[in-house]
Amino acid sequence: MINDKAVLVGVDGSNASYKATWWAANYAKHAGLTLQIVCAYSLPSYAAVSFDATYTAMGDDNAAHADAQEILSKAKAIADEQGVEATTLIVTGDPASVFVELSRNYNLIVIGNRGKGGLAERLLGTTSSSLPAYAYCPIIVVPYTDDDGNLMHLNNTITKVAVGADESKWGIKALQIAADFAASWNAELDVISAVPEVKGAASDDSVYDSYMDDLQTRVAPLQEKYPDLSVNCRVVPGAAVHTLTEASYNHDVVVVGSRGRGGFTGLLLGSISQGLLQHAVSPVYVVPRKYVEAAESRLDTVPSSPADVTPKPLGDISGVEEAPVDTAPSEVVTEIEKTIDPKR
Repeated sequence: MINDKAVLVGVDGSNASYKATWWAANYAKHAGLTLQIVCAYSLPSYAAVSFDATYTAMGDDNAAHADAQEILSKAKAIADEQGVEATTLIVTGDPASVFVELSRNYNLIVIGNRGKGGLAERLLGTTSSSLPAYAYCPIIVVPYTDDDGNLMHLNNTITKVAVGADESKWGIKALQIAADFAASWNAELDVISAVPEVKGAASDDSVYDSYMDDLQTRVAPLQEKYPDLSVNCRVVPGAAVHTLTEASYNHDVVVVGSRGRGGFTGLLLGSISQGLLQHAVSPVYVVPRKYVEAAESRLDTVPSSPADVTPKPLGDISGVEEAPVDTAPSEVVTEIEKTIDPKR
């Protein structure tokens, strides 16, 4: 089951998680990767925090397991409809710690963000267990709605990618990955450096010119690597969270690094409810600290596997089991897809 060319997507029965499944399947098909779908639940209160549907057997493991299988069958049908054959897993217990261990085995983990409750909150909602900070592979967080509750439309094709870039090793790795990602889609890449506002600089642009020179120096090797890649560099005065949230409105993906504490590349570990993950309206591609450090332990600049760490067999990760399921009927998938993205 270990496959360094696999994408893992987490589902909990919410429409947000089904939307993440659609995005993950679309990406896996484009990239030629396999897909695994995992459903997580915990007892005794799984009905309150893990699933969207109504359940009659609170704390009943058999009922929870059956419900998880039903959720997986719907998610699998979404993947099958896009021509991606997916395998399925069930996780019991604390999903945050299990997902961190699972991340050793994958190229990418995708989760949907619906705000309060469900799997996303348990993986993103606390700094002590935040998946983007501690995972061994990159994380994509797919939004379901904007701040006003409007459903977000997701494109089949990525045409514009934004990346938040600074001089830290996390920011540099995020820039490298964003360039690789954009090139794979033949997309335009906007490299954004959010810098402090300098009082009195309105009539003297030398300070911002210096930032731009530094940014272009970091971008130059990537333009040599991808001569056909369209790259735009921008230096923007102001807060990184606000700048990148704005970028999410006109880009298909926003890439950012996370070093686990403070600073621009650690922005995902501040107040999550007020940060980029909460307010972005396009998928956010997070490059975690452990992923960068694992790659740094090698001499090459871009890892070819999820991270240079030893994978863990699923049997060695407590609470994980393979769970083959039948695919849900096509009419069920049609209704789900109408709900999660009416424009599709």
